[in-house]
Amino acid sequence: MASTTAPIYPGSASFFSGDTPFGYYDDDPRFQCEVEEFANWAAKRLGYPILDVELQDKNFYAAYEDAVNEYGSQVATYAARDNILRLMGIDTGSLDLSTQYIPPTMRGIFKLAKEFGTEVGSGGTLTWYTGSLQVVADKQVYSLISNTTLETGSFATDQFTIRRIFHEDTPAYSNYQDALGTSLGLSNEFGFGLTAMSSDYLSMPLYEDVLRAQAVELNDQIRRSAYSFQITNNRIRIFPVPRESFNIWFNYTLDDENVEIASTGTGKVTNYSNVPYGLLAYGYINQMGKQWIKKYALAIAKEMLGYIRGKYQSLPGAGDSTSMNSSDLISAAEREMEACLSELKEILDQLSRQSQLERSSTESDMLSKHLSKVPLKIYVG
Repeated sequence: MASTTAPIYPGSASFFSGDTPFGYYDDDPRFQCEVEEFANWAAKRLGYPILDVELQDKNFYAAYEDAVNEYGSQVATYAARDNILRLMGIDTGSLDLSTQYIPPTMRGIFKLAKEFGTEVGSGGTLTWYTGSLQVVADKQVYSLISNTTLETGSFATDQFTIRRIFHEDTPAYSNYQDALGTSLGLSNEFGFGLTAMSSDYLSMPLYEDVLRAQAVELNDQIRRSAYSFQITNNRIRIFPVPRESFNIWFNYTLDDENVEIASTGTGKVTNYSNVPYGLLAYGYINQMGKQWIKKYALAIAKEMLGYIRGKYQSLPGAGDSTSMNSSDLISAAEREMEACLSELKEILDQLSRQSQLERSSTESDMLSKHLSKVPLKIYVG
């Protein structure tokens, strides 16, 4: 009866390029063949020929193309999430990562290490400049804006960060050994007499030097005025009060150089939105993937059929009206699509690098426990 109001599936499919909404895969011979097979299979799963199926072959083609796109989007999303740290900042150009293997390199870790190195003064990519502050006797507080000589110009026009100030007491080690390593008289206070470098370094372990240096520094900190400084709002206070004029040297960085910015127009990966993952090559999708695509496409076709039948709540019959099952079809289709997506996401989660490393670690532990129970060989004679 429905044939009088809606086109019925004719019983066979014949695909031509341009029959899908977007035409992403229309020129792929394998897609052309398999999308026809899907249309016939899906129609039979929906009840044809026992039941009329109010869908045409192009509806099935659209559902199949949509399913292939969804599969590719999910795979690319997980791949981008796994590799985003390695991809940040690379030139995109005409690169398409959908067919590329990205090896597990340390590039992202090194990039983070450089950023941390900049902050602690060990490597990094930010230039540390040198400046000096003229200190005069009996004056503790100075302006960093007006009392400094800088390598880059003036703090009045540049935003800056002081990284290190060379205003420190002499090393504690110099209190009991001179520059050549010869022990001074203070060495007696540490329980050993006057020694020469040739015997001191050989007879004393290194931790002895560390302990002695810590003792001297703690003594100076408690009993003597420590060399220190305090920076507040571009003003520096020097401790102890200077007794003579001298220069204090320092390292600084410019804040404008501390931010590496790459806009989306520069052809670099800056975030998830411009990671260069294109469409999957349909010919490379394996059988496991195509099986998922068929199930998801069938759910889409079922949802289409439900909406089409929903236009007619009931149709007149010979004796009574016939109710359409549109709501049941739509509900079933939504559950099936959700189940398919959950299944695929679970598989992709298990295939992530983190999951693989965790599994490898577990397998290694289990193997070690297993091997620990194997008795050692005993060699006789």
